[in-house]
Amino acid sequence: MQTATLSAAAALLSGKLFAQGRLTKKVAIQLFSVPKALDTDFAGTIKMLAQIGYKQVEMYGPYPFSTQAAQDRWNAVTPSLGFKGSGFFGHTAKEVKDILTQNGMTAPSMHTDLDTLQNAMGKLADAAHTLGATYVVLPAIPDDKRKTPDDYKNMADAFNKIGESAKKEGVKFAYHNHGYGWREVNGQVPIKLILDHTDPALVFLEMDLYWTTAGGADPVTLFTTYKNRYRMVHIKDMKEKVHFSGDGGDSKQWIELFPYMTSAGSGVLDLKTILTAAKKSGVEYFIVEQDMVANPEVALKKSYDFVASL
Repeated sequence: MQTATLSAAAALLSGKLFAQGRLTKKVAIQLFSVPKALDTDFAGTIKMLAQIGYKQVEMYGPYPFSTQAAQDRWNAVTPSLGFKGSGFFGHTAKEVKDILTQNGMTAPSMHTDLDTLQNAMGKLADAAHTLGATYVVLPAIPDDKRKTPDDYKNMADAFNKIGESAKKEGVKFAYHNHGYGWREVNGQVPIKLILDHTDPALVFLEMDLYWTTAGGADPVTLFTTYKNRYRMVHIKDMKEKVHFSGDGGDSKQWIELFPYMTSAGSGVLDLKTILTAAKKSGVEYFIVEQDMVANPEVALKKSYDFVASL
């Protein structure tokens, strides 16, 4: 009943909020939406995204300065992905900045890995400053560090340390949730151990709407409960509402749900209500993400047109 009440309240607010102005003047795109194209022609793909209308990009790692462990993990999975490119795609950070500037774009955030956040924050922050990025983001917790509720408590402590390190370097740390951690374990919701035991001044959040919904959580409730914690949101839609077959903790369960992803506004998620709640909660960056999407010129334009119309 509480969830229904919050959703209804957000729906009532949506008309008033959007009447005051558009959701955002700068729709962003997560570059993992088009990795193969970037790998083949980085500058040309950035130009294509700019021509669609995107004004911001979110990078993904590893980067040239990422730890060897991060590089090794990436190299182990790229054969199955069908591409190798990541980070700056053979360019320097300055060259990437110049390409973005030439296309009227900026890069406010950078996804990276836990090893790099813990062991190479200085180099990561230097690259962020060169790009003009504000946030350095962990997209997923390694499998071996989220087996038990105690693991999540340990990650909360680690996040606070990373956040403090990021602050000293002049950037902000954020955690992007995936699909795991939403189901109760021994009476506890693991992901909430992170949300409730991290310092709001040091650890910010990026919500993935698709994986949050697939995990059984309600985005509107989270935005309302954790006001000012969420600063970014990944926008993708579902062809029909689906949940993980298990706890959302492994790639097999993620892959099962890939076919249900669709362009924003083409599915069943009430994105207008959800994004209204996001904006009211303090979200700064609205980022379209359609993992390795087919026909990006068409699919990503549909998503852009929908988000830009709000």
